[in-house]
Amino acid sequence: MAELYSQQTLHYLDILLKHGNFTKAAKDLYVSQPHLTQTIKRIESDLGAQIINREITPLQLTAAGKLYYQYLVAAENKKEQFRQQFFQYTNPGKKVIHLGVLSSLGSFLLPIFLPDFIKAYPDVTVELHEDLPERNESKLLNGSLDFFIGQNPETISPNLKTIHFGKHGYYALIPECSAFYQPQQFLISDECIPMKTLLSEPLVLTKRGSAIRRQVDYLLQKYKIQPNIVLETNNIFTAVNLAKANAGVTFFTESIKVFDNHRPFNIYQLPLELLSLDYFISYDTKKILDPIELEFVTFFKNAISKLL
Repeated sequence: MAELYSQQTLHYLDILLKHGNFTKAAKDLYVSQPHLTQTIKRIESDLGAQIINREITPLQLTAAGKLYYQYLVAAENKKEQFRQQFFQYTNPGKKVIHLGVLSSLGSFLLPIFLPDFIKAYPDVTVELHEDLPERNESKLLNGSLDFFIGQNPETISPNLKTIHFGKHGYYALIPECSAFYQPQQFLISDECIPMKTLLSEPLVLTKRGSAIRRQVDYLLQKYKIQPNIVLETNNIFTAVNLAKANAGVTFFTESIKVFDNHRPFNIYQLPLELLSLDYFISYDTKKILDPIELEFVTFFKNAISKLL
């Protein structure tokens, strides 16, 4: 019965839902496909209900599975809360800042301010929680995180204090298969490509729920386009690499660095009035920041201001 409540089970389900089939998920988890299948079947047997709908592709949670998944997330959050609260008794006087961020965004933003903060406050431990934005927001609201760094704060809970910094740009990666591809060019800077026509190209997009996908979906609705989405992925780096390999057009933020590696694709900067992002840092409105936490926010603000 221990499997029903383990962190490993939550991880297994996350990876299984990410890939949508047992074979790819098992490969990602470095376990055999029969082991993963039997693990899920044992859990379903103990629960007395199916949690994975195997009749559709990609695999999805059943109604019972969604309830079980929510329970696992809540249990994991509760355990994290206890660990943080208990830390003060095992490490008196030790300051820990729990920071939530999407891994792809963190790879861009964290290096521009976190090393300097750590040098200035060597006795402070920063613990990273690299997770999806909605999960990090939930953790922030239940007290498992001190801060959450993200992009596009429009949908953030009103119970969170949000400090944002202004508009930054998006880019389109245009592969050789696109009608807009220009040979022997890397950056397209002096062309005005109609957004409606660009969105009608074959697209490689991140899955629903990501900040980028929400904005792209808004444009698709605005222009009343039925998109030709050839591939979806949870990882923006995967989307960019697929587009570079000629799978279709994709959209990415300036936090994703794309270099000219002599492959046939173009980079096109989109007009800010059409697609933009706004980096932010947020915390609970009920939280009173101590001097070190105020300094943490200041380090982040100063670093982001240099990007503008």
